[in-house]
Amino acid sequence: MTQPSRIDCRLISLSRDARAAWRHSGGVTDPAPDPPESLARPENTARLARGVQRFWAELGYAPLLEMPLANGRRADVVALGPKGEIVITEIKSGLADYAADGKWPDYLDFCDRFFFAVDADFPHVLIPDEVGLIVADGFGGEIVRAAPETPLAPARRKAMTLAFARLAAARLFSA
Repeated sequence: MTQPSRIDCRLISLSRDARAAWRHSGGVTDPAPDPPESLARPENTARLARGVQRFWAELGYAPLLEMPLANGRRADVVALGPKGEIVITEIKSGLADYAADGKWPDYLDFCDRFFFAVDADFPHVLIPDEVGLIVADGFGGEIVRAAPETPLAPARRKAMTLAFARLAAARLFSA
């Protein structure tokens, strides 16, 4: 019997269907490489966050990192669009990070569109079809799958826009 690889061990925490999809995609026999040891998970997350911020800024959005939400969660990237649309992007630095995250549905009530952002080596088949997907690096990103638009209620939009503005102003003031 062969010894399972590190990637195989991480799959244990994924659902049975997700593991099957991963295996079907060739992931177990040809696993995506881990980031180099010099690029540990926090550094990989920071690199992806920088790329996602640049990506949204290039599209005319104003991105903010680590924005607290009214439900006690903290969104990785919230971007305010030119027409007031609100997009949340959840950054996943690798399989272990994704497998440990079950809280992403809590973000859906606070945005018009929701995306996961991953690096190019992440198996896309694991990301649910009902959300968008961005592939990013430290310099930008690209939408691989568009997110469905679910417009916020006017009161929630106003509350989110005010919270966004106050957080951005507070960060400018403290800088």
